Amino acid sequence: MITTTSLLQMKSAGQKITMLTAYDYSIASILDEAKVDVILVGDSLGMVMLGYKDTIPVTMDEMVHHTKAVVRACNHSLIIADMPFLSYKVDVRDAVHNAGRLIKEGGAIGVKVEGGAEIVDIVSAMIKANIPVMGHIGLTPQAVNQMGGYKVQGKDSKTAQKVFYDAQCLADAGIFSLVMECIPYKLAEEITHTLPNTPTIGIGAGPHCDGQVLVSHDMLGLYNRKAPKFVRKYADLTSIITGAVENFSKDVRGQKFPGIEESYE
Repeated sequence: MITTTSLLQMKSAGQKITMLTAYDYSIASILDEAKVDVILVGDSLGMVMLGYKDTIPVTMDEMVHHTKAVVRACNHSLIIADMPFLSYKVDVRDAVHNAGRLIKEGGAIGVKVEGGAEIVDIVSAMIKANIPVMGHIGLTPQAVNQMGGYKVQGKDSKTAQKVFYDAQCLADAGIFSLVMECIPYKLAEEITHTLPNTPTIGIGAGPHCDGQVLVSHDMLGLYNRKAPKFVRKYADLTSIITGAVENFSKDVRGQKFPGIEESYE
């Protein structure tokens, strides 16, 4: 079984870390069987599972609910749950309590939080409460309204220094790993090499991170939206499922299903 310390061991050995999202028992079972290292119960479930336009409306109760389902499916993968918008940046006490819910009620092993130097006190409090924390810097979807959209971060010297500083602050606070989203690949490479004790996981951050993460629905072609540049589609399950449904409907309407061989005497 993969643990938080396994990721550092993999980084030290030069073994790349695989990470994908799951929000339900069925998909989580497949990912776990395929030996994905880390399964993230992402707040992206707001869009791909609940139909919200972004991650902002996702609640703690929704995160706990979906985390429980994923945990029931897994025996191998490390399960990490996202802290949703406003569940950790308002009050340190509430942040620790909410993170604890994802561990105690949801069954996750750790939590992921978005932000940098400004949340170090919160991250430290969670870690002191024995809650493993994964950081997330660069493009942070919960700040999409403040950022003015989904844009690459750290493209100029000033903003690159801010991203680097955020990474260092989080590493010093004791996070067990760091997601870097939509930053230039050379910046991601520098951060990865500068933080020997913090495994980095990229999403739109180039090939030099210690691991890679994608939203499973994007990777599998299960979510009908324009995919970001960093997504590689490994399947087109939307077309496959659509075809299967059309064939089922055709057989039912044509009285070809069910047949006698699918019936009881």
